[in-house]
Parts: sequence; C-alpha cells; structure tokens
Amino acid sequence: MDSTSVSPSPQSPPPEDAWIQAYLKLLPHWQSLTVSHQLKIPISISRVNQFDAARLDIEMSAMLKEQLVKVFSLMKPGMLFQYEPELDAFLEFLIWRFSIWVDKPTPGNVLMNLRYRDDRAVLPRGKVRTGLEGPGLTVRQKIWYCIASVGGQYIWARLQSFSAFRRWGDSEQRPLARRAWTLIQHIEGLYKAASFGNLLIFLYTGRYRNLIERVLRARLVYGSPHMNRAVSFEYMNRQLVWNEFSEMLLLLLPLLNSASIKSLLNPFSKDKSSSSTVDDGTCPVCLATPTIPFLALPCQHRYCYYCLRTRCAAASSFRCPRCSEPVLAMQRHGGLASHANPKQPQP
Repeated sequence: MDSTSVSPSPQSPPPEDAWIQAYLKLLPHWQSLTVSHQLKIPISISRVNQFDAARLDIEMSAMLKEQLVKVFSLMKPGMLFQYEPELDAFLEFLIWRFSIWVDKPTPGNVLMNLRYRDDRAVLPRGKVRTGLEGPGLTVRQKIWYCIASVGGQYIWARLQSFSAFRRWGDSEQRPLARRAWTLIQHIEGLYKAASFGNLLIFLYTGRYRNLIERVLRARLVYGSPHMNRAVSFEYMNRQLVWNEFSEMLLLLLPLLNSASIKSLLNPFSKDKSSSSTVDDGTCPVCLATPTIPFLALPCQHRYCYYCLRTRCAAASSFRCPRCSEPVLAMQRHGGLASHANPKQPQP
C-alpha cells in the first residue's frame, strides 16, 4: 500500500517593515480610543452649588431693581408698574452683557466657583487633566442664551399680561381669542412639564439645571478645582433658620387674636394696679382721644366709634382690652345704647 505524504508548502517570510505598517495602520484607532477614554473623567459638580448660584443671580437682579425703582420714586406713581417687564429684561440683559458675553461667570457663579463650559467641544489628549478643562461658550451659544433667557422671558411676560388684559379666556370673546388663550395655556403646561422632567434628570445626573442649558449644551463646572465655596455653611445655616422662622411668623400672626392674648395674660401680670393708672380718656385701640366717643357696655370704657365698631364686627365675642369684659352693646357718649354686633337683631 503506497502512502503519499503531503509536505507543507513553504511560507514566504513577511517583509521587514510589516510591523511598522501595522503600527501605522492601528495608530489612529489607538489614539482615538485613548483620547475618548481619557476625556471621560468622572466629575461631580455639587447640585446645591448650582441651585445656590441661580438663587444668588435672582437676588442680585432684585437688588438692582430695588435701587432702580428708588431712582424713579419721585415720578408719577404706578409708571414703573406698566413697564415692569421691560425693566426686568433690561436688568437681565445687563447681567448677561457684563458676565456671559465677556466670558465671565455671573455673580452667583462667582460666589459658587462655577463657570460655563461648552460640552460639545473635544479637547486634545494632552489638555485633559482634571476633567474640568474645556472652552467657554461660543458666540452663537452666548447670543442664543440671551435670546432665550432675556428675550423669551420678556415676550412671554408681555403676552400673558396682554392676553389677561384683553380677557382672551372669557367665553364672550371671539373664537380666535379663545383659541389663542387655550394655546398659551397648553404651551405653558408643556413648558412646566418639560422643566419638571429636566429637574428630575438634573437631580440624577447633576448636569444642566434648566432647559436652556440643556439645549445649548452649556454645562456648569468648577472654575478652579482647588477653590472652596465663597459662602460659608455657618452663614447659610443662619439664613435658612431665619427664613424658616420668618415664614412661620407670617403664617401664625394672622391667626392670632391680640385681644384674646392680652385677656389671657392679664391674670398673670405682676403689676395689677397698672390698669387703674391708664388714662380713661383715650381709646384703648388707637390710644388717642376719641373724636366720636362711644361707650362699651357694660364696662363703660370710652372708644372711638370706628375702632369699637370694627372690632365688634370682626369678632362677635370682642372683649374690652382694659377690663377683659365682653362688649355686649355700644352707646354714644350721652346717647342711647345699640347692639355691638350689627348682625344681631335688636330687641
């Protein structure tokens, strides 16, 4: 049985510069992978800093508006109220002109150590060190930012005031006006829904606190990686406590009755003889001499007619601040008695 053996065919050796050609062929792919991997440095920008910067910008605009209103305080009252949207737009334009347009952060961003960065730009490999590098906004982004933040808010405020003044939402208006009003309401609802969705995404990712920044890809990053906040936590805590305390007082004060509190505290007062030294010739409410004196019955203390009538009309169980006796009727000084509460029927 004959057996034939197949010998392998000799392979030609590769050229001497084969590895150089392979290196040159794979070098661009390797550089792109290296750059893309290096640019994806995870950075975390504090969400509180970004919200605080926006709040500080609003406060700065309010301070400028307050000073500008004082300049025109001697002019015709109500004149600035007609041009309030124009005034707000002018102040916002000034802040944009002297901050974002000249590649500087806004006042709030300065205090929070933040600046705007164009997230669309790709940096060369050697310029990425901390992940905070990147060019500022382009001229087109700055112009669109001004149009959206300043012009958009002004046009929307004027459109809402004009539609409310013309009463487009009334049923007696023409169908075109009602449709325009409905369209405005739908646009406002969609914008609020989109803003709420953007807020949820911002809280999750920490990027783009509003829709304008997301559309323009203008991201807030730290201006200096080694700089702390300019606002101390002690100051912020004190402000938060004071704001919450003032809001609680504003909520509770309208619910309190000063006369009831005085009547409750009178038995615990140390100087019980002070009530006898009070001048009976003055009104207990306004502490002035009554121009039209009326007597509260049955305690016979003198009041101004307006003070006594308004207190009795506001509270059916009004008590005299001097003696804590309930006022059942009122009588003109030297006249006939009448019921203290006008809602009660007279006998």
